[in-house]
Amino acid sequence: MRALILAAGLVLAGLPAVAADKPPPPASVLFWSQAQKEAGFPKMEAYFPMSTAARGDQVHELPAGAPLAVARVGGRTFDLAEYMAREKTAGILVLQDGKVRLERYGLGYGPEGRWTSFSVAKSVTSTLVGAAVKDGYIQSLDDAVTRYIPGLKGSAYDQVSVRQLLTMTSGVKWNEDYTDAKSDVALLFSTPADPGLDSTVSYMRRLPREAAPGAKWVYKTGETNLIGVLVTSATGKSLSAYLSEKIWKPYGMEKDALWMIDERGQEAGGCCLSMTLRDYGRVGEFLRTGGIGAS
Repeated sequence: MRALILAAGLVLAGLPAVAADKPPPPASVLFWSQAQKEAGFPKMEAYFPMSTAARGDQVHELPAGAPLAVARVGGRTFDLAEYMAREKTAGILVLQDGKVRLERYGLGYGPEGRWTSFSVAKSVTSTLVGAAVKDGYIQSLDDAVTRYIPGLKGSAYDQVSVRQLLTMTSGVKWNEDYTDAKSDVALLFSTPADPGLDSTVSYMRRLPREAAPGAKWVYKTGETNLIGVLVTSATGKSLSAYLSEKIWKPYGMEKDALWMIDERGQEAGGCCLSMTLRDYGRVGEFLRTGGIGAS
């Protein structure tokens, strides 16, 4: 059966009023209203510092395929415009075999605009780990995390491998409750860093252990942020620069991507990577076809 890929469906959510010289803490995004999401997600660079993953000179084309006429969800058929309005959807792109079968926009969003990702960024960050292994920057996924992030030495991450960090099986205790202002995922972005340390490393090294490494899976945005720090440390390059080098330029993304950074210039590996809807589709195609030169 030929695969039908929903390359990207952006359920989009006006921005909080902030002083131009003082951006809001990244954790505030977790608690934005629907109106704030709809205004803020397409222009995160107006509110937070960002780095750029530059596109190249060539564009990977997405030719038109046979159009899809209806939207079917859960066995029900919907008028697409009605469905998008009801679900507050800003963009839908459906690709099949690299061809565009459906592309629609709403909420004032359009093909030239970027939209921020949250956990989709995790897949991009982990893909860069694969590139770093292939390039020889990371010797093995079974290496200790502390080999690449010395700031974690003496913490609950002492016996954790890169593989366990990637699979969120470190055994380190974590709370990912997006409705709780005291959860780890909220405090990660709002707790002042120890002097001389990356803010993610500073927070994560304070966490206690709750299980042996490899014994328990818990979803942890903080650990993908650590993966981003690890890639930067291993390669000596920012995540944005490495993304540009390994994917954005050679694969032919249509527009520069923007990635939220902290006060030390480190990208948030677990979230906050902004790109166009079609470039989300190209990321899907990059992964589906096996990368550069395989499509």
